[in-house]
Amino acid sequence: MQETYSCDHCGAVHPLDEMFHVGDDLLCPDCAGDLTILCDECGTRIYIDDDEGDDTHVLCRACRERFYTHCERCGALITNDSVYQYGGEDLCRDCYDDRCESGPIHEYSYMPELVFHGKGLRRFGVELEIDEGGESTAHARHFLDIANCHSENLYIKTDGSLDDGLELVTHPMTLDYHLNAMPWKDILDEAKRLGYRSHGAGTCGLHVHISRMAFGCTYETQESCIARLVYFVEKFWPELLRFSRRTQAQLNRWAARYGMKLCPREQLNHAKDSCAGRYTAVNLTNADTIELRLFRGTLKYNTLIATLQLVNHLCEVAISLSDTELQDMSWFDFLDRIDEPELIQYLKERRLYVNEPVNTNTENEEAC
Repeated sequence: MQETYSCDHCGAVHPLDEMFHVGDDLLCPDCAGDLTILCDECGTRIYIDDDEGDDTHVLCRACRERFYTHCERCGALITNDSVYQYGGEDLCRDCYDDRCESGPIHEYSYMPELVFHGKGLRRFGVELEIDEGGESTAHARHFLDIANCHSENLYIKTDGSLDDGLELVTHPMTLDYHLNAMPWKDILDEAKRLGYRSHGAGTCGLHVHISRMAFGCTYETQESCIARLVYFVEKFWPELLRFSRRTQAQLNRWAARYGMKLCPREQLNHAKDSCAGRYTAVNLTNADTIELRLFRGTLKYNTLIATLQLVNHLCEVAISLSDTELQDMSWFDFLDRIDEPELIQYLKERRLYVNEPVNTNTENEEAC
């Protein structure tokens, strides 16, 4: 004779194969139908009162905690991969757009509350201009979906120098964060898929902002390091011109040099006295950052990474060397400090890693 069990809710007796397990309880078919429901994610049967989903999702507690969160402004249930970060809050798409006020594309003058990523004071903010794919809200959302799914990394602006494109701007990030947490490859692949160009457009730059705090905690220390940075750029102008992928005419318009002086301190004084404004190779007009404007835009991942690695080495030189050591340094002394494969590969592509004369005319070596 088949063994029977009593329902823990109504006491009705049924064979075990007709009963339903709900947590530690055993329910008859009628009670299971009236009191329980199945989780949409894992299929576990739970009491209706224990459902942690919403009007369209049934969720057990484990699945809700693992796959979902709540918007901190409106309380809506959202999947973890649909979270938008703004000002430290986890937001749904609608609340994120409301906080951004003008939608995903901001005016050129827009400056958000900055979010700092990575440990350390040496952080880089990247401005990557892309063109010929449209100043499109839908496209901007694609980039933000990729970049901001786990943290607020990117915002997007208009730029009058572009014909029909966007400027992608990162929050300040350490080099390690750019390399390992910022989804640059996916962003660049999406830009190419949507028909954008950067190197090939001829209108686009790749600008890197360096936090002044990266050069020291006192104004005097910062000024000494920044003087060496400006001096390095002037001293190795032909090499950096080739590295930049820009023509001399493009640099004259968007990232002009100050002119070589005898020592770093004289170099910085000359730069400040020049009243050259922001369209200089090393822009000194910002209060909190130093901006390197030499580089041509790119949708090539290795080129972007190599550029950030080069900037990091420029910081190292400016911080670690004395004025005299920098004045005595050759380009090949500088190359001896480099061991990153991406940067070495790029230097080889630009014919800057072998002992040969440097031609100051750049070629269009990238397809995008």
